[in-house]
Amino acid sequence: MRRREFVKLLGAAAASAWPLVARAEQPGGTRRLGVLMSVQDDAEGKGQLSGFTQALAGLGWIEGRNLQTEVRWGGGDASRARMYAKELVGLKPDVILAQGTPVTAALKRETQSIPIVFVVVTDPVGDGFVAGLPHPGGNITGFLTSESAITAKMLELLKEITPGLKRVAMLFNPDSAPGGGTYYSRDFDAAARSSKLELVSGRAYSDAEIEAVMTSLAKEPNGGLVVMPDFFMFNHIEPITSLARQNRLPAIYPWKFVVTKNAGLLSFGPDLNDIVRRGASYVDRVLRGGKPADLPVQVPVKFEMAINVKTAITLGLAVPPSMILQADEVIE
Repeated sequence: MRRREFVKLLGAAAASAWPLVARAEQPGGTRRLGVLMSVQDDAEGKGQLSGFTQALAGLGWIEGRNLQTEVRWGGGDASRARMYAKELVGLKPDVILAQGTPVTAALKRETQSIPIVFVVVTDPVGDGFVAGLPHPGGNITGFLTSESAITAKMLELLKEITPGLKRVAMLFNPDSAPGGGTYYSRDFDAAARSSKLELVSGRAYSDAEIEAVMTSLAKEPNGGLVVMPDFFMFNHIEPITSLARQNRLPAIYPWKFVVTKNAGLLSFGPDLNDIVRRGASYVDRVLRGGKPADLPVQVPVKFEMAINVKTAITLGLAVPPSMILQADEVIE
């Protein structure tokens, strides 16, 4: 999806928002909410879920008072996602929050009637979740994470901080990446070729294969890594950052926490906490009688860039002042 389409959709989504007067008394009785997360129940995952539940409470839905929530953690594992999807659908909740493409796909296979609100999904039309972004048309709607060109932008930033870059790989797992990896790789590969960079295969299904990709990339000088927005990579970020340090490999990530908490070099991407939190507004509307078919898919509104100057120094890189000015957070 291109930028101009995102802008149009953002306008449509804003126009469709309910006025505050519509947020009146909620229906009586306790409602049931299912939540299936693609991340692990670690600090990052729990932080995202906490933001969502706080936003839901702000809309009047209080756990133990008028809401009963069942939470499952997929951890980026496709088979686990399918197991929990079946389990949650069997509980017959009023609505399900689905975080990520793998769990949304698993839930779609299990039900065409229970309303599903997805968050952090990349290509809902291409994956068959919705008929179209303005008019989803079924039992599923939600919030996008990023457009396909984001990995080309990430490569541009990596080149800026690594002027001698000659070889590059994009790390992803075809089992969990949107479109098996093709959604992001088309723009990325085209950007790499136009910059006359050598492309190195970055497919990896396990920690051992992640290590093989990164070790191979680091065997020759002037290599660099772009980590695809992919839930498998999200859940394996500690070995990735550790291997990047061991191999002195410049890398850019789509998540800010990798720079601020894991000493990653550079990040650029949407604010995942914000996207998950915004999912509460559509869960609220469904619980009040709204239908996913009538709720347009919404786009991300917050993007973040972070730089770790300490990590840059250990890699022998000088961070351009222009990048410091662009960054939302700089670790000195």
